[in-house]
Amino acid sequence: MADATLIEAAKKLAAARAVDEHLLPKYKYIGIGSGSTVVYVVEAIVGKGPEFYGQMTFIPTGSQSKGLIRKAGLTLCNLDERPILDGLPVALDVAFDGADEVDEELNLIKGGGACLLQEKLVAVAARKFIAVADSRKQSTRLCTKWKTIPIEVVPLAAPDVLSRLRTMGSANATIRSGLPNKAGECVTDNGMWIIDAPFPPLLLSKDLTAETEGKGMNGVWHIDLLAQELLRVPGVVEIGLFHESNGQQAASLPKELQTQKPIAAYFGMPNGEVQVQLAA
Repeated sequence: MADATLIEAAKKLAAARAVDEHLLPKYKYIGIGSGSTVVYVVEAIVGKGPEFYGQMTFIPTGSQSKGLIRKAGLTLCNLDERPILDGLPVALDVAFDGADEVDEELNLIKGGGACLLQEKLVAVAARKFIAVADSRKQSTRLCTKWKTIPIEVVPLAAPDVLSRLRTMGSANATIRSGLPNKAGECVTDNGMWIIDAPFPPLLLSKDLTAETEGKGMNGVWHIDLLAQELLRVPGVVEIGLFHESNGQQAASLPKELQTQKPIAAYFGMPNGEVQVQLAA
């Protein structure tokens, strides 16, 4: 088999295994992300039959996944329309989504498909988040293979956000084009624009030293410090860094339903096998 065919077959196997291991029959509310691998996630769910998924409700991360859920004949519910339980929106039992890059601590870059805000809202609403991708998305540090961080911005603020990004070390940050599908800027489902901001590979805590503080000198950042700084910029709506805690960590802290990282990532490998990366 050609490499591309092997990878697609492995992505399908990875999706099926993720669903087998993390979608329990008792679950009621399931987040469905976007991207080529999530198509196989939905396929694996449908393959279990209506007697398995018939009482489940599926929450999309954007227009693409909404169409995917509808086409599969699954019960659809928008994130803001799910039931209220004890005065709060009901938690999602699990969310499945893809990733543009995954580091060794399961931090993610997402937003290549311009759905990052809704993807993060769904991830945060879930008790556990599962990533499914192919091995090309694996990396030791973010911004190594996927060179830019997607940033969703208010269009009016875009010039000033670009200026601020350049002072932070992202000299070549640019507004994403809508081409070839449409002229002008890429417009998100929320009516916002996307800025793609390149940075040097993002540091983890183990990388920090007295000389390397990760506070932006020469554009070199620790992932958490960069995320905090980006979210302080007026006009930034959300960023494509999924970091800090996962669902298991959040449950042990007063941070339940604030998780951004997956508890596991399933990768389709070039040899047609599946590799599972678990949270430390």
